[in-house]
Amino acid sequence: LRTHQWCFIFFNVFLFHVLLFGADLLEEYFLRSLPLSYTDAKTLEIRERARKLDVDALKANLSYTVSSTATCSDQEIFLLVLVCSSPENRTRRNVIRQTWGNVTDARGYSVLTLFALGKPASVTAQLEINEESQTHRDIIEGSFIDSPETQTQKMLMSIEWTVTFCPHARYILKADEDVFVGIPSLAGYLLSLTQLEDVYIGKVIHQGVPSRDPESPGFVPIHQYSQEFYPDYCDGSAFVLSQDVARKVYVAAEEVPVSVPPDIFVGICAKKAGITPVHSSRFSGEKHISYNRCCYKFIFTSSNMKEDELFQDWKQTSDGKDCSL
Repeated sequence: LRTHQWCFIFFNVFLFHVLLFGADLLEEYFLRSLPLSYTDAKTLEIRERARKLDVDALKANLSYTVSSTATCSDQEIFLLVLVCSSPENRTRRNVIRQTWGNVTDARGYSVLTLFALGKPASVTAQLEINEESQTHRDIIEGSFIDSPETQTQKMLMSIEWTVTFCPHARYILKADEDVFVGIPSLAGYLLSLTQLEDVYIGKVIHQGVPSRDPESPGFVPIHQYSQEFYPDYCDGSAFVLSQDVARKVYVAAEEVPVSVPPDIFVGICAKKAGITPVHSSRFSGEKHISYNRCCYKFIFTSSNMKEDELFQDWKQTSDGKDCSL
């Protein structure tokens, strides 16, 4: 090929990558809010109470009765993954256990994956969960009936369990059960962070509008939340908190209604504690990313995954082969 033809090819390759990544990079830049200044007395109080949180007192006064065979012991966990699961979805939990949830080590740092659920409606289903819990020892079960209306309770229970029984976990990843998680790439990103506290990372939703439709699943009455917009928050399909943020969210949660959706609940608590969410386009949010081996080795999450896709994608991204630029 002639020189001008090579130039044309290289220009098109360059333009393709600019279009592919440019939008996400701009989005990440513009959604990176300025840090809050801790001049508000209430914010300072929440942060101080979180710093002095008495774990032993929490164990004696849990907000929810929690049945759990899962344990962190006193080991140092680099990444604790909490998958919010429905009691009936045992098959999905088994698929996660056999794929990305099977990772226990990332770059020499420990990873632990657990499942958070509420109680099923039937006694038979409860007996099956008891058996599953004894077999795998990775179930955290709250005392409330698992339903669309109790998902925020499940979120709060997960945070409370974490700060009470797993206080040495450095980072906590909350994920939905239909999500593919790239543990190696996420661990590498977290290891590169220079800010070790106030870490709240995910796909940031800016100026979310409360639903005032009583027929909507996300309906929030105006007396429960009167503002026109929600504060910035991370999409609930998957996001990361540092341990100190989990403690601050737990303390701030006392004054936040559980009637708001779970991801927004965390965002409101975070704002009260003076924490600003950080956007990363490597979290897909509710989007399902079309499969590409190298793309899936780079991104942190992709949503709406079918079970056969999880098996196939996990097998191909775990083959040890590197990707070119």
